[in-house]
Amino acid sequence: MCPLPDTALLIMDVQASIVERIADAAGPLLAATGRAAAVARGNEFLVIYVRVAFRPDAPEVDPHNRVFSALAGSAAFLEDAPGAQIHASVAPQRGDVVVTKKRVSAFAGSDLEVVLRSQGVRTLVLAGIATSGVVLSTLREAADLDYGLVVLRDACADADEEVHRVLLDKVFARQADVLTVDEWIHDVGAGWLGVTQESAWERFAAEEEYPNGATD
Repeated sequence: MCPLPDTALLIMDVQASIVERIADAAGPLLAATGRAAAVARGNEFLVIYVRVAFRPDAPEVDPHNRVFSALAGSAAFLEDAPGAQIHASVAPQRGDVVVTKKRVSAFAGSDLEVVLRSQGVRTLVLAGIATSGVVLSTLREAADLDYGLVVLRDACADADEEVHRVLLDKVFARQADVLTVDEWIHDVGAGWLGVTQESAWERFAAEEEYPNGATD
């Protein structure tokens, strides 16, 4: 096995009150997320949990923000609220990092990019709820920041199954490798990740030319 220490697994918005919204999909998603986290830690990848939470009275929320202004009057996403905590079944472990964001993207209002730069991370593996929310927003921003990207299909979920499918199959694949957790684990064990469309193609071309792994 060849560890890739420049890789970080981002587990995003897997918070108690958000997990409740995906009902029957919660069990499989939490199981897949737990497997991914265990493999990441075993390979010395950085595991980063991203959650959304606010101070009392939510001074970070602009009343003109249609999505977040609706949360401002709720106690569910206050920093210390039970529903704002990472779901207990995939709770952070020693050595993991937890960042708190203030908008949809994992980068918005958080110190995520500072952590990634400080740790030399160049490849992000994305998991979370919802596919059309934090996963989409984070993928777009990370792609513009030139990170290599992998999306873990079965560690993402959305209330709208059709939107979930279209994003994974039609949209994300343009900027990331979309893999199941088991496929990703296999690739980690094989010692490589197809982190961008270009590098994945280069790897494929090399294997086609040298099927036994030999090179000039």
